[in-house]
Amino acid sequence: MDSSDLARRFAFHPATTPERQDAHVSVRVACGDLADHLNALLPEGREKALAITNLEQVMFWGNAAIARQPDQE
Repeated sequence: MDSSDLARRFAFHPATTPERQDAHVSVRVACGDLADHLNALLPEGREKALAITNLEQVMFWGNAAIARQPDQE
């Protein structure tokens, strides 16, 4: 891993287009809806907590994929 890869990973990537902003919202809404569904459906416990935590990771990585894509020229 080189320093430019690290710099890219840890840089701020603002949503610079309406399409990217909408995509971020869409990911958050979809994950939030699934979180609500799982919260109502699953019994309390470690497994439910892990499911919600991993759903947070899904949201994070989904939004990272949107944010880190190269700008279209």
